[in-house]
Amino acid sequence: MSKKIAILGSTGSIGTQTLDVVRSFPRQFDVVALSTHSSLKQVSEQAREFNVSTVGVTDPRLHEECGDWLNGPEALDEIAGMDLDILVLSVVGAAGLAPCITALKAGTTVALANKEVMVVAGELISKLESESDGRLIPVDSEHSALFQILNGEKIEEVSKVIITASGGPFRSRSLEELKDVTPEQALDHPNWDMGVKVTIDSATMMNKGLEVIEACYLFGLEPDQVDAVVHPQSSVHGFVCFQDNSLLAQCAAPDMRLPIQYAMFYPNRRRAVVEAIDLSQPFSWDFEPVDTKRFPAFALARRALQAGETYPAVLNAANEVAVQAFLTGDIGFMQISELVEMALDNHSPSNPLELSNLLSADTDARNLVRSTLD
Repeated sequence: MSKKIAILGSTGSIGTQTLDVVRSFPRQFDVVALSTHSSLKQVSEQAREFNVSTVGVTDPRLHEECGDWLNGPEALDEIAGMDLDILVLSVVGAAGLAPCITALKAGTTVALANKEVMVVAGELISKLESESDGRLIPVDSEHSALFQILNGEKIEEVSKVIITASGGPFRSRSLEELKDVTPEQALDHPNWDMGVKVTIDSATMMNKGLEVIEACYLFGLEPDQVDAVVHPQSSVHGFVCFQDNSLLAQCAAPDMRLPIQYAMFYPNRRRAVVEAIDLSQPFSWDFEPVDTKRFPAFALARRALQAGETYPAVLNAANEVAVQAFLTGDIGFMQISELVEMALDNHSPSNPLELSNLLSADTDARNLVRSTLD
């Protein structure tokens, strides 16, 4: 029997690659719903190809063009509440929080490709998952790597996990050179094909900081049990060190279709949709620590994680606004981290298990950064 699947963010990088996987296994999946923010032509073509009747468009300004499609931000929540086997959650930012909660409460498996959900509300989501029939399966390559390694293992026997970072397009640039980089340069990632916001986060290394936070909540680890290293080849996606000092790694080509496929078929594996790493030819893999002087965003993420409470929500919200300001040319590249630090410095934390507190922290941080930009 085919699995009923909905894809939130179907016109983005993860969404389109999810549909690639579906094309490879057409009898295994029935796509019943799709969503986009504003890419009407693309989502219409997808809906026609996969015979999808339920489509959501989250941009309310496109109401007249939507016809009988769902329209507005609430479209995500409505799709998430459908009778589904899998919800692929690949919308960007805190917009993924409400549909994630709805899907888990409905007992749906959430293939999570939105790290901000766990950054903003990690404690709340983890508690909800433990109390519901729904479950989270990470799609980010690094968290998928850890998930695969830890499958069947005892978490209390883990001493440390390490995720890898490509280093982005500016791995070799000096601090002085980073001050003048342009959005176009920041969007030119050497290894991965990702969405705009994630690509900028990769350039600042905030992406890796967010992933460290996400790993703590996904796997129930303490902040000092999660670290990151720069690995330019992007072939090793994660390590787990156990208490006997055994170090296990998950390795694969830098292609998001593999972790997507793993999440969609879990707990089983299927034939490959990506090429294998060629071990017949000489090659080498490099690893180096994250330079927090050149990439202070990573250190800010660790600071927010250590502080806990609603600080990670503030980190995420401030970063979203700052990244958009950089993309529109209102601030320089290094000012992204400066604005995030300012928001953390001015935050008064509250209980992170209350959704209203998380939403207030998110809103306050956005307003603070925007007021600074005015």
